[in-house]
Amino acid sequence: MEDVIIIGGGICGCSLLYELSRYKLKVLLLEKENDVACGTSKANSAIVHAGYDPEPDTSMARFNVEGNILIERLCRDLDIMYKKTGSLVVGFGEEDRRSIEKLLEKGNKNRVPDLRIIEGEELFRLEPNLSREASCALYAPSAGIVCPWELASAQAECAVRGGAKVELDCEVRGIKKEGGGFTVTSGRGNYQSRFVVNAAGVDSDTVSRMVEPEFFAITPKSGEYFILDTTESNLVNTVVFPCPSKLGKGVLVAPTVHGNIIVGPDSKDFKRGDYATTAVGLEYVRRNALRSIPSINFRASIRNFSGLRADAGLEDFIVGESREAPGFFNIAAVKSPGLTSSPSIAREIAGQLNRSGLAFEPNPQFQAKRRVKRFRDMNEEERRAAIRENPLYGNIVCRCETVTEGEIIDALERPLPPRSLDALKRRCAPGMGRCQGGFCGSRVLALIARHFNLKPEDVPKDRRGMYIITGETKKGGAP
Repeated sequence: MEDVIIIGGGICGCSLLYELSRYKLKVLLLEKENDVACGTSKANSAIVHAGYDPEPDTSMARFNVEGNILIERLCRDLDIMYKKTGSLVVGFGEEDRRSIEKLLEKGNKNRVPDLRIIEGEELFRLEPNLSREASCALYAPSAGIVCPWELASAQAECAVRGGAKVELDCEVRGIKKEGGGFTVTSGRGNYQSRFVVNAAGVDSDTVSRMVEPEFFAITPKSGEYFILDTTESNLVNTVVFPCPSKLGKGVLVAPTVHGNIIVGPDSKDFKRGDYATTAVGLEYVRRNALRSIPSINFRASIRNFSGLRADAGLEDFIVGESREAPGFFNIAAVKSPGLTSSPSIAREIAGQLNRSGLAFEPNPQFQAKRRVKRFRDMNEEERRAAIRENPLYGNIVCRCETVTEGEIIDALERPLPPRSLDALKRRCAPGMGRCQGGFCGSRVLALIARHFNLKPEDVPKDRRGMYIITGETKKGGAP
């Protein structure tokens, strides 16, 4: 029997797995996809929010501000790509200024550090490409940007190194409370555990209904984005938001840790399974983004994508133990700022599990640190040393992102190895650049197939069934 089963391998599930791996516990994470961070955690704005937006005295406000601090430490310990850029909420006129003043008041109540309103020369010195119609902005220096899927996978990898377990391709189909714990039924068999934590993202309401009466319902919201080439990297220095509306924080323009610019999202109800982008949605994003930054060159777009948000129509997250089924915990309705809040939520649930009878004894195998070799970021001396140690670091596979064969093999040999092109891209970035894998994709596919002794046609693009090739078109020589 496990001590804890976590359902869902998004950022909250992986953060909890890492947090519980500090202790000598039997912890198992079940994820229905073929990799962690396959849902909302891989397709979002990648912002570490400062914490001025949540309503004061909510758990969301507390988790956001605490998480902002914890993520910076976590990224330093686990060598996760992160940058403290600061953010601006930009106002155009007196009505917007009143909204910004309200955000400042909320932020001060939430204890967001160094929050202030800026205008005039100071505003345009910080963001030279900002629309000259902008009159003021709320400046939050503690905001930042992060690699969201790496934040999830790095924690999961370290947890597995410390003794935790992860089962992929393992969709939960039922949960039954019996005896002193639960039986969790999946497509890969049954699992028993003393405690169960529901961190299933947009499916968290479905999982919750397996053990307790319905008390929340998720209406997933999708948002469409542009990713601009690194040639546009000087467009903005901070995360630039408009004033928020009832639809959310609005269309942002922000740098990414990989040197690109992200623009988006819109907001609309999501049809389950439909991740398509639309001309209407992208035009909405384009039109609204240009109001803040008129010089955006959308011809430099190298990719569009649609991300999800688990919206339950609430002003707060659902985090805690079920009243109807003691021992069952929910981490649900985690929309923005869920990414930022995730390490704080993990600490909260760990504390509640401890108070519910789960004994915490330090785990001597806990992996508190990790280091990743990134050839692109090395200086010449470091590159020569890496090649001397492993000649595969001298073989560039992805030219756009300067990713070597050595980095790819290292990623394939880690815990939770990636078995699809996109999963590998989330580990070390081949195919993330201007050509989006058009040049290196076939080579990356061959490396994955060779490493795992797979047929090339058995290597998917991302999720199961997303095939790339189906077989050979020609055999032998010319007739």
